[in-house]
Parts: sequence; C-alpha cells; structure tokens
Amino acid sequence: MLMDYIQAALLQAKYEILPGDGSYYGEIPICNGVYAHAQSLETCRQELQEVLEEWILFRIHRNLPLPKIEGLQLVIKEVA
Repeated sequence: MLMDYIQAALLQAKYEILPGDGSYYGEIPICNGVYAHAQSLETCRQELQEVLEEWILFRIHRNLPLPKIEGLQLVIKEVA
C-alpha cells in the first residue's frame, strides 16, 4: 500500500527547467512542501522521491493527515 501511495504521488509531480542555469525543479503540489532541485531530471526525480518518503514519515510520526491521492489514502491508526 505504501509503495502504491508513493508511486501515485510521484505521478502527480510537475517538473520544469529553470531558465537561469538549466537545472530542474520538481514538486508534488498535493503534498505541500515536497519539492526538489537538481542539475538533471533523473537526479531531480530521485531527490523528489526521497523528500516525499521523508515527508510521509514525518507526517505519520506527528500524527498528521496525509492527502488522498488517486483514491489511495494512508490512515494512521493508534496502536495500544
């Protein structure tokens, strides 16, 4: 389920080439604060995935809700 969620989020990513130096910027708009910047598109994609994974873990750790993406929702359940 987690991998499906990550893949669905990455499919929502938007990339652009920055005019100043030709580097790449990527973000996942539905995941506020998840963005990356790198010299190549592939590196930008890899960094964006790492940021997304850390963002998900942080939100789970803080018991913060995660957005529903492509019908997938990760729900945090309290364990006794």
